[in-house]
Amino acid sequence: MRIDKYVWCVRLSKTRSLATKLVANNKIKLNNAECKPAKELAVGDLLTIQKNNASFSFRVKALTEKRLGAKLVADYIDDETSEEEIEKYKTYQVAQRNYRGRDQGKPSKKDRRELDDFLEGW
Repeated sequence: MRIDKYVWCVRLSKTRSLATKLVANNKIKLNNAECKPAKELAVGDLLTIQKNNASFSFRVKALTEKRLGAKLVADYIDDETSEEEIEKYKTYQVAQRNYRGRDQGKPSKKDRRELDDFLEGW
């Protein structure tokens, strides 16, 4: 099964085209190696997903040809993400939330760039 299709089927990305972009931009790796969206994956392979500043790891338990409901995802992937990576992701979320107050609304394009520059090295 193609890696981009599997990522979409197990709900690790919202759309299939987004999954293809993530794999092409090396945000998703197969067995800690860069790959192309058409790369075939098998049961037991390790998917590593870079999200913001943290790396999430998932082990493939079974393959599926169609998109799964959220309750069935646990039957097809096993989350092997370390607690340290989860804490990094939570810290990023808190920093992003605290950067702007609740009453300030959506960040402008300039604010977003400043936030990205600030959090780049984390």
